[in-house]
Amino acid sequence: MPANATKPAPNRPQRRVTAGQILSMPPKWLGMYDEFITKNAGQVSQIESALRSLTYIIPGRFRDAEIASESIHSGVQLLSLYHDGILSQAVSKLPTPPVRSAHARYTRYWTQKSKTYRRIAMVLQMVVYTELLCEMSAKRRGGEKSRWNVIVLLEAIKAFCRLILLRVTRSRPLVTPVLPEREPIPEDDDVDEDLVTDRSESELMDETSPNGSAVLVSSSTPSKPAYEKEWTMPRTGMSLPSLPNPGDVGSYLLGRVLTADDIKPANKLLNTLQGGGQFAEMLHILTPLIYAVALARTKNKKSWTPWLVGVAVEYVARQLRQRSLRTSALERDEWNKRGWAMIWWMMRGAFYENVTKGAVNGVTSKMPGFIAGILQDYEYLWENYYFSTSG
Repeated sequence: MPANATKPAPNRPQRRVTAGQILSMPPKWLGMYDEFITKNAGQVSQIESALRSLTYIIPGRFRDAEIASESIHSGVQLLSLYHDGILSQAVSKLPTPPVRSAHARYTRYWTQKSKTYRRIAMVLQMVVYTELLCEMSAKRRGGEKSRWNVIVLLEAIKAFCRLILLRVTRSRPLVTPVLPEREPIPEDDDVDEDLVTDRSESELMDETSPNGSAVLVSSSTPSKPAYEKEWTMPRTGMSLPSLPNPGDVGSYLLGRVLTADDIKPANKLLNTLQGGGQFAEMLHILTPLIYAVALARTKNKKSWTPWLVGVAVEYVARQLRQRSLRTSALERDEWNKRGWAMIWWMMRGAFYENVTKGAVNGVTSKMPGFIAGILQDYEYLWENYYFSTSG
């Protein structure tokens, strides 16, 4: 063997990826995704809105691809539900939480206090977001009989969830939606505060410089009303609130007035139902199930019996509800929503087949081609799918 022969380099041990490293990657990616959503909440909301608008514009343009279109819509809704949870946690960590509406305070209270409420409300919202997709899939696979079985099953699940929520909230009226709506994360307004610090109180009042010339304010940052700005004293660093303009006194006072609902505990924003009021709420919850069962039993779309039964039960529920001076603003808002939702009865069952359908066809024939095409696409959904007009 020659003396100058070099020895082969020893093989370096290759790094092996352990199972623990593989399992730790999905949570890490999920954390990165949550952080991205929190930092780009505005852009994410715009993307979600654009995708929803796309599915609204072309609901049934491709008749064989209606399930694909509805799958996109349901997927966006479910993803938005997940984003709502992420942004809700981010808002709760802010040093000064934003002023919340009565609905947000009430639903946030119950989701934080009761695990049962949070889980049942989440299931209910997921069913609402996917019910039309389930109906389409059932019709594609099993025909009309399977479709109606799925419709009745989903309405039964929704009624069961709502009855549980009624029980958990101690017989308080249900609100729509049952989960808190998305709260915007306030933008960083450090630039605005710096501008306020460098300007005198008179400049904040009339947006003019000391020599009378107009002050140029960046258009990228929306200007606040004068009474919402503060003037920082240069020597002490303390801030003083600015006085309102003479013509803006009403808004100034209204922005600082507390109503009775503002000081109520969150669980007192809705009164406990008793007697006829509780029975009315249960009737309202069971109305969709009763109507679905009545529709499933008849094979004639133009039969007035199911439609009259559903409208009658809903009307009785509205008449039996409690009307008193103790009715809170949140409860009145909820019943107003339910009143507007009754317009959907014009798009259901026999009323649509005998009345609304002819009116829609007459309006469609007089509209431009593009708008008429969209209405015809929706008409296809209204005629063939129950949950497209279930409200």
